[in-house]
Amino acid sequence: MADDDSVVIYWRPGCTFCMLLRLRLLRTPLKRRMVNIWEDPEAAAFVRSVADGNETVPTVTVAGHAMVNPSKRKLLDAVERYAPHALAKEA
Repeated sequence: MADDDSVVIYWRPGCTFCMLLRLRLLRTPLKRRMVNIWEDPEAAAFVRSVADGNETVPTVTVAGHAMVNPSKRKLLDAVERYAPHALAKEA
């Protein structure tokens, strides 16, 4: 489900943790794709597959590496390690 070289944030409406992560990432140059698991059954199934059968969000993949409810720092560390191009600032 996750793209091998991108950052994907799986979320759902009303999720406070999702809103907090999105707010914390607002001023970063992180290129990411947002996927609402309530609108995408395959995305919901993917989240369950990496979150012990639960639809725990936010779940984030960075170059195929899944993290369940990561902090901003943990997410950015993973991006720097696995997908540094996702932090590239536009010229």
